[in-house]
Amino acid sequence: MAMAKSLSPPAVLIFALLFSYAASIASSQATSSSDGFLQCLSASIPSQLVFTQSSPSFTPLLKSSIKNPKFFTPSIVRPLYIVTPTNASHVQAAVLCGRRNGMRIRVRSGGHDYEGLSYRSERPEVFAVLDLSNLRAVRVDRQTSTAWVDSGATLGELYYAVGKASNLLGFPAGLCPTVGVGGHFSGGGFGMLLRKYGLAIDNVVDAVLVDAKGRLLNKNTMGSDVFWAIRGGGGESFGVVLSWQVKLVPVPATVTVFNVPVSASQGAVDVVTRWQQVAPSLPDDLFIRVLVQQQTATFQSLFLGTCDALLPVMSSRFPELRFNRTSCKEMTWIQSVPYIYLGSGSTVEDLLNRTTAASVFSSGYKATSDYVRQAIPRGVWANIFSKLAQPNAGLMILDPYGGARIGGVPESATPFPHRAGVLYNIQYMNFWSMAGGDGAVQTKWIRDFYAFMAPYVSSNPREAYFNYRDLDLGENVVVGNVSSYQAGMVWGHKYFKDNYRRLAMAKSQIDPDDYFRNEQSIPPLANSN
Repeated sequence: MAMAKSLSPPAVLIFALLFSYAASIASSQATSSSDGFLQCLSASIPSQLVFTQSSPSFTPLLKSSIKNPKFFTPSIVRPLYIVTPTNASHVQAAVLCGRRNGMRIRVRSGGHDYEGLSYRSERPEVFAVLDLSNLRAVRVDRQTSTAWVDSGATLGELYYAVGKASNLLGFPAGLCPTVGVGGHFSGGGFGMLLRKYGLAIDNVVDAVLVDAKGRLLNKNTMGSDVFWAIRGGGGESFGVVLSWQVKLVPVPATVTVFNVPVSASQGAVDVVTRWQQVAPSLPDDLFIRVLVQQQTATFQSLFLGTCDALLPVMSSRFPELRFNRTSCKEMTWIQSVPYIYLGSGSTVEDLLNRTTAASVFSSGYKATSDYVRQAIPRGVWANIFSKLAQPNAGLMILDPYGGARIGGVPESATPFPHRAGVLYNIQYMNFWSMAGGDGAVQTKWIRDFYAFMAPYVSSNPREAYFNYRDLDLGENVVVGNVSSYQAGMVWGHKYFKDNYRRLAMAKSQIDPDDYFRNEQSIPPLANSN
């Protein structure tokens, strides 16, 4: 076999010089685009709203919304700049300056993106972060039972404003109060009101979007396909959604919550097995989710009514839980929000704390998701409990579907397709101390457990929830400076099923050059590769 010839010393020198020259050209081009971007911004945005990597405030600002500290290490690809707009014109300027100077924009509202794609890149890339935390107004109109909420607001801030306006109004979105509205809404958004009122996006009636041309568009001017797409298809693929108009929903003056733990020795395997059949078929006013960790299943519930009304429903429909009056806690809907997520000692004012539950996010974590359409047999649940008892094991969160407002909506009505026939969603999570390692063991546990669950969950495609983003499901491939439609199908069908194609068509309408992109953004169909 012929041996490859080694380069002679002069050839090595020439090669090194060429490599060095190419690197310097790339570096100078990046510097040039960076300088141009900054100069362009200076004409439209006050300098105190723009932070470079050398700014003393850059690192604290970047870190402020990072909820997964594994994405705050020296090896992570960080933005060159952070722009903190205070009005729509600043966002328009950032987009226009970015396009003119080859500076891509990633948009961050709350920073909960499970893969951190709103503020970091998987691969080397020149980009800036548009941090929307200064755009967080909530304007509630009691007369019409609607509200305008900016993308930079948190769910806690939205809930607080609604609760202040009326104790008879609520909004169906997620549990964690520090989640940003922009990311949460654009991925679907569900919580304890899911079975009664559907997803957050099912209650969005208008939106304001800055597109890749810097135009300010509303529901009518962006067009029906794009308005459809941003409600569940990932808003960051289509532009920067500045604000959302939502329809608020009626809630009773008194709601009931409970939190009932059942250990394995108390029959948790049997109760969870039974829960699969019961929870999706209960009255829509009743939502019972399950947290399964180690050898305990904890049943958390929100009931839109009094304890007296709940007791007979539980005794007749779910006697296996052995629920009784001592577990009942009555309160207003707005009081139930912090109670369920933050605990019994929390207050409504805690919803305004954008760093609430920071201790939860002091550990690195890995997460992924599944959808269950056929009840998992008891024997499998016994095996699941055994796996959850292993060292370094994670946890499961089971959220029931089955209500008319989630299951009665056609799959094509919104990009979120996980509707009729779904019994429940599973979220898998595993945590580790950043001081104790890189999480390789815990991440492997998640991946192994996900593989183990394959026979018992949805298939063709194996469905996943976009807001529980997982890059293990696939990543975009950029061909000719445009994300490949075909490569995107690998992950796109899991999140969106047959809606993926329509999302790509909408992307072609609003951003055919693929300016707004990340590792799991919707590719344009017209320019597909």
